Amino acid sequence: MNFENLDYLQNGTPQQKAVYALLTEHQILIQLQAYDPLLVGTIPLDIATEKSDLDIICCFEEKATFVETLRKNFGKANHFRFVEPFNSASVVVASFFIEGYEVEVYGENTPSREQSGYRHLLVEHKLLTRYGEDFRQQIIALKRQGFKTEPAFAQVLQLEGDPYLALLQFEA
Repeated sequence: MNFENLDYLQNGTPQQKAVYALLTEHQILIQLQAYDPLLVGTIPLDIATEKSDLDIICCFEEKATFVETLRKNFGKANHFRFVEPFNSASVVVASFFIEGYEVEVYGENTPSREQSGYRHLLVEHKLLTRYGEDFRQQIIALKRQGFKTEPAFAQVLQLEGDPYLALLQFEA
């Protein structure tokens, strides 16, 4: 599965098609192109719930330039804000709403394909493919109960310790 090319969304679920249209119409990834943006999280995996947002990860070299890009391109979007990690020296997270979808843009000074969000996407896709529809439904059910994605996977797989680290054992 090539998650780097969003064309797969065009042939996906109604929600995935709507997300593709939104990202394309509003040129969100194009506006972030200089930062190697990748859509990660629940929507690409078809495990999204009604409360799921669009997670986009980016890699920046200059934090101030990235922050300015976010303000310039999305600062007038509904409910635009920088969320908690903004004070971090190495992480920037901005959140805003477009057409009813919350978009969260996460940036750090690490190549996008090496970030945890992308690595988790690949691992979770592998697990969903391996364990099938019943497994997917268990993940969705836990997410509807309020679980975050990685803890939901860890619960179903009965993994010990930090769920974010435990999932990465499936990378190999």
